[in-house]
Amino acid sequence: MAGTEQIEYLVIGDPVAHSRSPQMQNAAFEFYGMGSPYGKLRVDPAKIGEFAEYARTRLKGVNLTVPHKQVILPFVDELSPGAAACRSVNTLKIEKNRIFGFSTDGAGISGAVRENFGLELEDLHVVMLGAGGAATAIAFETAARHSASLTIANRTLEKARDLAGRVGSFAPGFALEVCALDDRETLGRALSRADLLIQVTSLGLKETDPAPMDLELLELNPKLRVFDAVYRETPLLRAARALGLPAADGREMLIWQGAASFEIWTGKPAPIEAMRAGFGRSG
Repeated sequence: MAGTEQIEYLVIGDPVAHSRSPQMQNAAFEFYGMGSPYGKLRVDPAKIGEFAEYARTRLKGVNLTVPHKQVILPFVDELSPGAAACRSVNTLKIEKNRIFGFSTDGAGISGAVRENFGLELEDLHVVMLGAGGAATAIAFETAARHSASLTIANRTLEKARDLAGRVGSFAPGFALEVCALDDRETLGRALSRADLLIQVTSLGLKETDPAPMDLELLELNPKLRVFDAVYRETPLLRAARALGLPAADGREMLIWQGAASFEIWTGKPAPIEAMRAGFGRSG
């Protein structure tokens, strides 16, 4: 793992060059006079086991982004109850060569919805695009926070069904529905009554990425709030704003899930405003 000699904390992903976690987390460490020990590293999913062994002896903490939130699981020694329930981790804490896994994406989406729209997840009808690691944590968070319903739309329908089945076992009676991203009828019906649309596929990370859904469906609901976990202006966000819909990118989710990670690692209260300012720093 060349180039990480002075680093004690990392965010890993593939890709990871876009990540602003180092600016944000180092602002928090600097707030407490702890230097700038946080970096980023691209890790091939096929080498996640090799990375885990490196982390076990050389690091204190790790954040994980696409596509590592589930492939890391076999290499984690102990999962928090939340991570065990959703079978997804985005935060590792390493102590005495043992790796502990946590999921803070749920805290991230709750904080983002609160900060961006002045809402709590309770009683909201939610439509979510995606069924990967972050989507898994968010789905469990909507169930735990007693949202009114959740529709999971994913490119691979079987993956959406699997996620819905696990959430349903966790929260019997929770109103769940699944559909394919290109199922205009089912997705349109769900969006027409939704309070909140959450986009959590990887589409939008690249300028050339297509929209994850038929953007004309946004016209069905003038009261819809649109949240895209990608923290840049995406086709989905542009379309939502053109219609006058409240819309927000993923920066607040990153800040709030990162704050929870920082507190897990250090035991110190996360300095939210410092982290928010750090997010805007150049890399």
